[in-house]
Amino acid sequence: MIERYTLPKMGRIFEDQFKYETWLKIEILAVEARVKMGQVPAEDLITIQQKAKFDVKRVLEIEETTKHDVIAFLTNVAEYVGSASRHIHYGMTSSDILDTTLSYQMKSAGELLLERIRKFQEILKRQAKKHKHTFMIGRSHGIHAEPTSMGLKFALWFEEAKRNEIRLENAIKSISVGQISGAVGTFDHLSPEVEEYVCLKMGLKPAPVSTQVIQRDRHAEFLSTIAIIGASLEKIAIEIRHLQRTEVLEAEEYFSEGQKGSSAMPHKRNPIVSERITGLARLLRGNAHAAIENVALWHERDISHSSVERVIIPDSFITLDYMFDKMINLIDNLLIYPEKMLENLNLTRGLVFSQKVLLKLVEKGASREDAYKIVQTPAMKVWKDKNSNLSNELKQSENARKYLSEEEIDSIFDNSKMLKNLDYIFKRTVEKD
Repeated sequence: MIERYTLPKMGRIFEDQFKYETWLKIEILAVEARVKMGQVPAEDLITIQQKAKFDVKRVLEIEETTKHDVIAFLTNVAEYVGSASRHIHYGMTSSDILDTTLSYQMKSAGELLLERIRKFQEILKRQAKKHKHTFMIGRSHGIHAEPTSMGLKFALWFEEAKRNEIRLENAIKSISVGQISGAVGTFDHLSPEVEEYVCLKMGLKPAPVSTQVIQRDRHAEFLSTIAIIGASLEKIAIEIRHLQRTEVLEAEEYFSEGQKGSSAMPHKRNPIVSERITGLARLLRGNAHAAIENVALWHERDISHSSVERVIIPDSFITLDYMFDKMINLIDNLLIYPEKMLENLNLTRGLVFSQKVLLKLVEKGASREDAYKIVQTPAMKVWKDKNSNLSNELKQSENARKYLSEEEIDSIFDNSKMLKNLDYIFKRTVEKD
């Protein structure tokens, strides 16, 4: 069981230390490229590689004066490197390192999310197989419909998780671009070869065209993907919240020893993780909306997107990572009550077999309209009379008995014949491999 969320692994990607490490790596790679082109003496590169470093506190201290984070960083690095620092950031603009770094951060964070979603799929697949024949009532509009199985619910969620994995892979591919193209993206002061070299070393591809920034449709796509994945987790959470209602109680979040559900009522066992997931999914959708607003910038750039991204990008990745952590633990340890499921399945005393009766009447020659009326009349009586059941009402119906014998009616209401095509469905999903 996963007890606590481990923030540092994901959180570190968006900390200043990691960000400045990436900045420095990009700057040094750009110098390396220029050495290969014969534009920088090799000994100056050696000096830079040996001496270049930074101190986060010092960078922030300098920024208090410069009011510019990249200049503060470059100033601090120059304090360590000395005269050879003149080659650092040559021909580059701030966004060359800011946006290339952001792409690298999002790519790295996205790969961590891929690990999460694949683990989530494993849990869902295992639970689907385990509960393949755990029969329960299916619901539409919140009302009893026809029988289904808990395994089918898990299989449904598994398939959606697979689609989300594909979406995430596509988003990672889309964001995995860098730029070292200068003030408005024209390479006026720096050869495109530098960009190609830096991107290759960073595991990125050069953006085919950039302005002063990498275009924000890529970031919007990623945060929209995160929001969709969050919505999928929310869907599962809402289902669990419903199944845990006292009147339903077919499944329940694991309740650990010593856990308390209410400060006032000692009996309470609340679906707190599922409710938390529901709330956090709303944040992800809000962040995705803000990311879409960032797509339209003035001319070759402005910085209206920058302040927004400093919040929504790390928050979205860390939030979804946290949500996966909680949902993996929740699904892995979900308490499921098959006996209660059967009790609820029989709660409406055979009404869930109404369509099977209707179709059998049609097979026997009744028109669909007549068959519907023949079944609906006793079904409405069963709704009102808690001492009745549909099987007996049909046996007492002259209209139904014109078409069906008692034995045929009993056969229709045989629980052992439920979900005869489960194997077919499972072979298309969790049993496909």
